[in-house]
Amino acid sequence: MHKLENLTLRDATLHNKTKIRAPRNQTLTLTQHERPLLLEKTITLSHRVEITEINEKIINQDIFECLDFLPDGFIDLLIIDPPYNLTKTFSGTKFKKTTPEKYENWLDSWITKITRCLKPDSSIYVCCDWQSSPAVYAVLQKHFFIRNRITWEREKGRGANANWKNCSEDIWFCTNSEKYFFDVNAVKLKKKIIAPYRDKSGVPKDWKETEDGNFRLTHPSNLWTDISIPFWSMPENTDHPTQKPEKLLCKLILASSRKGDFVFDPFLGSGTTCVVAKKLDRKFSGVELESEYCEMAVKRLELAEHEKAIQGYHNGYFWERNSLNEQKK
Repeated sequence: MHKLENLTLRDATLHNKTKIRAPRNQTLTLTQHERPLLLEKTITLSHRVEITEINEKIINQDIFECLDFLPDGFIDLLIIDPPYNLTKTFSGTKFKKTTPEKYENWLDSWITKITRCLKPDSSIYVCCDWQSSPAVYAVLQKHFFIRNRITWEREKGRGANANWKNCSEDIWFCTNSEKYFFDVNAVKLKKKIIAPYRDKSGVPKDWKETEDGNFRLTHPSNLWTDISIPFWSMPENTDHPTQKPEKLLCKLILASSRKGDFVFDPFLGSGTTCVVAKKLDRKFSGVELESEYCEMAVKRLELAEHEKAIQGYHNGYFWERNSLNEQKK
């Protein structure tokens, strides 16, 4: 991520401590010994590079410092989860809320530059909250074809006494041209059937009976209520404060890329985009400023060598939350 307004809070003791987790807490843990070894596996860019030099690599750098060194036309799928226009602390850096106009200008300053890295038929997804969404839309419509706005339920956090609780976020879906790839069959949702209608012969009508219950395969909409935010008992969980769920990234990657396509994330955080891309046999790379999050990303990629499971995605289908026994962990 990039400093909108710089206020460094880095604690020199951070890398000298190993967190002790409760026995059932599966949150990713980085030990004092492995941190420097993980960071050594990241790269920084100082000159224009080829695709092979960044493939499967985490770039530990400010996006503005490395953007000019990225290859031309290498990105099939661009997934962007930038700092929202909110006051929030990420590892050693605190981001302060600014005016919508300044936030819009900041967005445009790097989106303008990253467009040269896109293939003509590439797709773009940009995450934001409701306050940032108008600014994001204003910038995206200048550069891309806006296809849709996904709204997903982020059921986490405290309520508000004098307002509605904020529990949704937006993802703007764009393409670089009129020609683009979208695989609707890869992202269909299995939903539980409450009223299991049958035809006159007793055969299920547009649904199937399984050991896990009665389900219908449905087309995906732009309203997602089947996403679980990572929490302490999920293996994908990290200490990143705004980590996106693997299931969410899985939907974007399966819908808008093929195996072997290149997925890029310029604000990588703890690495979810790259981890899911690896699990789904895509090429990948990402940029992250904070070294702590780069360490998390590298370790998660190493774990993904042997663990391909994605919470809520099973046997080629997405399942409603808590509907499949194997996914209720």
